[in-house]
Amino acid sequence: MAKKVLKMMKLQVPAGKATPAPPLGPSLGQAGINIGEFTTRFNEETRDRMGEIVPVVVTVYEDRSFSLEYKKAPASYLIMKAAGIQKGSGKNASKKVGSITKAQLQQVAEEKMEDLNANDVEAAMKIMEGSARSMGVEIK
Repeated sequence: MAKKVLKMMKLQVPAGKATPAPPLGPSLGQAGINIGEFTTRFNEETRDRMGEIVPVVVTVYEDRSFSLEYKKAPASYLIMKAAGIQKGSGKNASKKVGSITKAQLQQVAEEKMEDLNANDVEAAMKIMEGSARSMGVEIK
């Protein structure tokens, strides 16, 4: 028989750098997860993605065990990395902070494809293009 799910949490944590300090520790503690076990397991499994922000879905079961499901980095992070910028524009309509090529956009869309609700790469590119536009990044 399958374990009963008690809670599901979506977190974004820097790869290989999970610590019991706030804000991660208190949110895990409220769910009844062993924080030390989570941090060591997360850090070991994401060591190869150092420097990235890793979205993770934590499923907590009735017996206080948990499972981790890792997603791709957020679209905004991938676009900023491709454009070589630190942050997006606060005024995206008037102030542009960078630009990326169609080839870079396609690469970002292909990387993020499995987490998107898109049937093909062209649809994924349109989603990524909208994200880039809202960040003040031009597509050339």
